[in-house]
Amino acid sequence: MATGVTKPLYTRDILRLATSIPHLGTLDNPQGRAEIRSPTCGSTFVVEVNIDQNGRVSELGQQVHACAFGQASAALMGAHAVGRSEREIEEAIAAFCQWLDGCRDDPGAWPGLEALEPARTRRGRHGAMLMPFRGLASAIRAAQTLASL
Repeated sequence: MATGVTKPLYTRDILRLATSIPHLGTLDNPQGRAEIRSPTCGSTFVVEVNIDQNGRVSELGQQVHACAFGQASAALMGAHAVGRSEREIEEAIAAFCQWLDGCRDDPGAWPGLEALEPARTRRGRHGAMLMPFRGLASAIRAAQTLASL
């Protein structure tokens, strides 16, 4: 009788990411801010941004209260958000969603998301992993709205 080897859900990479979230804290005068809370798990993310004249993130602040997968995702989002446009964030969200849903073989162009592979089969974790990116997109939209006034 063959025995299967179960892969750990919380890998060393996920735990490392969860403890190394960049841009923690708030900005002094953010142009855009978004707060997202999951009614399912209670995770909360606050994302603040400043954008440059081209609508790209120039400064980022984030507050994260989430499971290890939400924290790991926030770390990956934060590590590569500066310099990105809303369009790039929306493309990353779309690819990430498709990957999580099993509709594509890779998580897209955003660096490091493959580290979240162990949670792909845990649909209940998908929302927490998407929240940092959705918060970032919302904060950028809020900043653009303020800039257009």
